[in-house]
Amino acid sequence: AAFEAHAYPKPDAEAVRMVVGLPLHVAMGRLLPDAEADVPKKLASSYIEAFHSLREKGEVADPLYPGVLDILTVLGDAGWVLGIATGKGRRGLLATLETHDLVERFQTLQTSDTAPGKPNPGMLLNAMGETGADPKGTVMIGDTTFDMEMAVAAGTLAVGVSWGYHPEEHLHKAGAHVVIDDFAALPGELKSLGGAPS
Repeated sequence: AAFEAHAYPKPDAEAVRMVVGLPLHVAMGRLLPDAEADVPKKLASSYIEAFHSLREKGEVADPLYPGVLDILTVLGDAGWVLGIATGKGRRGLLATLETHDLVERFQTLQTSDTAPGKPNPGMLLNAMGETGADPKGTVMIGDTTFDMEMAVAAGTLAVGVSWGYHPEEHLHKAGAHVVIDDFAALPGELKSLGGAPS
């Protein structure tokens, strides 16, 4: 919708998947690299408008990956301090978490509203500062190379998941210590990596 609003050809799905996680204007710039300098911000603004319109109409589905609720419970019960570092804005993140009654599960919510976007380590550094976590005991779990690069830059452990947006081999190249194929594997991998609840 954003590209149509500005009369640009719609990018293909694979190209879109490869920019998920970046700040929106940066993602738009990567999707349209030859555009004039002001175009990515205009596209980002149009995207936000279109997305809010869809959400207001009830046309946005934010399903959880299978097994995530069980693993959040297991990690919380084991004493892990849970947080989120996302390229979403705070408003969008809260809408998603509230849909699934998950807001209270997380002690820190870091968004692109309060820190530079991924792969800059700012959100992860803010999360550790807010919770008193040590980088050696902190694990970034993500599905994009930008998540892995952010973890490397922040000096934390990095766990990739194979069911998201970027291929497993890209996650490894970006710094993932391990890539898991199922959420159920996460607690065991965290122990193997030497991560520990705060």
